[in-house]
Amino acid sequence: MAQKIQKTNPLLIDLINQLKKEAQEKNKPLWKDVALRLQKSSKNWPVVTLKRIDKHVDEKETALVPGKVLSTGELTKKIPVAAWNFSDKAKQKIADAGGKTMTIEELLKKNPEGKNIRIVG
Repeated sequence: MAQKIQKTNPLLIDLINQLKKEAQEKNKPLWKDVALRLQKSSKNWPVVTLKRIDKHVDEKETALVPGKVLSTGELTKKIPVAAWNFSDKAKQKIADAGGKTMTIEELLKKNPEGKNIRIVG
């Protein structure tokens, strides 16, 4: 039988609970999906490059990465990116391209309806 993952980071636990609550109250499966992805072992979280974000996300959308964003590749569009974690160089490249970095919690507060969000990873 698989061992149940026990999270210890209080910020992560709080975020997962907020996402589940939002999904249930507003019937938004996007937030439930993100919560379930964050509940997995952090070894299984996606590590996404800027090249991949640039390829799969339009300028009108917000990229949501339930994991870490790395700086490999270039970002040619003004894309807001929300993630659990960013490398320092990735934050700089996103800002240089005119985009914005934010936490998943900030995205949830800014866009509780989950419109124009693309999960990458």
